[in-house]
Amino acid sequence: MIDGLNQTEADRLIAIRKRAESTTPVGLPDFGGNVAVPLVSLDARDAFTLDVARGRLDLRKGTNQLRTQQVLILVRLDYNGAPHRNPDEEEIASPHLHLYRQGWGDKWAIPLPDGAFTNLSDHWTTLQDFLRYCSVVEPPDFRRGLFS
Repeated sequence: MIDGLNQTEADRLIAIRKRAESTTPVGLPDFGGNVAVPLVSLDARDAFTLDVARGRLDLRKGTNQLRTQQVLILVRLDYNGAPHRNPDEEEIASPHLHLYRQGWGDKWAIPLPDGAFTNLSDHWTTLQDFLRYCSVVEPPDFRRGLFS
C-alpha cells in the first residue's frame, strides 16, 4: 500500500476547477513523446501537472494523467494499450481509467465512465474529454503537430 492523500482531499483535488499556469503555447507530442504542463487551481492554491504521452510504436496508444505534489497521480487515462490487472487480480481491458484510491495510489483501474470519453481514436478529442473530466476549465494553449 502507498501513503499519500486521504480520499476526501484527493476527490477535492480532482473536482476543483483548474487552469493552465502559463499562456505560453505547448506543443503536443508526436510518436513516443510526452509533455508535462503545469496547472493550478483557479484560486492558485493547488498545483498540478498534466502529462500527455503518445505511443512510440503504436500511434493509437496514449496516456493522459493529472498529478499533484509532483508525483501523486490523481487520474490517468490509458487507451489503446494493454489491459491492467488490479491488486485483486481483476483484469480491466483498455481503455481504462485509474483514479487515486487512498492507500493504493493509482494501482486500481476502472472501465471508462459512460459518455466521458467520446472518440478514443482521436487524440485531440480524447485530450479535450480528459481535461473536462479533470475539471480543467482554462486549458493550456496546445499546438498540434502533424500526428497529434
